Amino acid sequence: MSMITEKIKKIVEDYDDITVGIFGSHSAKETGISAKSFGLRTVVVVQKGRDRLYTDFNRHLYDEVIVLDSFKDLLNREVQEKLVEMNTIFIPNRSFAVYVGYDGIESEFEVPIYGNRYMLRAEERNFEKGQYYLLDKAGLRYPKEFSSPDEIDRLVVVKVQQAKNPLERAFFYADSPEDYYRQAEELIKQGVITEEGLKKARIEEYVLGARFNANFHCYALKDVFGDFDFVGFSDRRQVNLQGFLNLPARDQLKINVPVKNEEIGHYGVTMRESKQQMVYEYAEKFIRTCEKEYPPGLIGLFGLQGAIAYDNDRLEFFVFDVSPRVPGDPAIGPTSPEMRNLSIKHKKRIEDPLDLTMLELISARELGRLKEVVT
Repeated sequence: MSMITEKIKKIVEDYDDITVGIFGSHSAKETGISAKSFGLRTVVVVQKGRDRLYTDFNRHLYDEVIVLDSFKDLLNREVQEKLVEMNTIFIPNRSFAVYVGYDGIESEFEVPIYGNRYMLRAEERNFEKGQYYLLDKAGLRYPKEFSSPDEIDRLVVVKVQQAKNPLERAFFYADSPEDYYRQAEELIKQGVITEEGLKKARIEEYVLGARFNANFHCYALKDVFGDFDFVGFSDRRQVNLQGFLNLPARDQLKINVPVKNEEIGHYGVTMRESKQQMVYEYAEKFIRTCEKEYPPGLIGLFGLQGAIAYDNDRLEFFVFDVSPRVPGDPAIGPTSPEMRNLSIKHKKRIEDPLDLTMLELISARELGRLKEVVT
């Protein structure tokens, strides 16, 4: 157990109530809505210049607001002390991981986090124990990777960091080494990507299938709630890909601008029931692997994002991406039939996946077991 985790376990022993800590980006509204719906106090941490959504338009969701010049200032001693004084348990999201940084979260952020802070780094594709390492250990299918552009012998998707946005990637598609180099040169010239970013890009086979983001909630208090719950499927709406797809093919060919695949929204989807067991079993295998590789394993919401596609006349689930934290998709709750299912299971009205987070936090507090759900 790390020094930080030991401190965290001691800190929550003194908590007689809970304030849910929210990072003012990504899924802050969803988290605030769920926390307030369950009667929990909330504190939102916002950055000047990108705060009005929370401080003006949705101020009713947050009991306290902490305004910072930069999100990185969350690591300042006085900010952390204020959060601990409020009995804060922080809910990690993607923006928190990116803007505060893994090193700071793992070794400097002495505020209890609901979930496993050490798994946030596993989202990175180039990290030695990152998501592909975990997928491999779990025995889950994912697209074939090409280690060099010169190996390309079929349609591939190239996933490369956008030059000006640390949260998003620019995708491009190629079917030969020549096609790859031509497009890469053009994107660098346009300032969409950098040469440095291209060196770290992932080149993988394009899987021709129906896309599904499969979302789950894994419990720390398994004796109370069970192992995990499936919360629903969704898919992404992306800029500027969506604009291309809205045009007839002959008109798409007239547009000479790069496809960015920048996530801008989501929508709910469903999957044929006869194929759902496969997705549950993927989650189960992934959870068991994370317990071994990143003890105590997954706690809270996570997503396996991929596609159902044919492999030798058999439908398989190919995982493109792993999100070891809140998926940040407000469409899941309103569009998922699983909300009714979970309401029956837990004998409480469940309207959003984050309601399960609040249920576990409240139960852990009442049972005196908060240290089991935090790191």
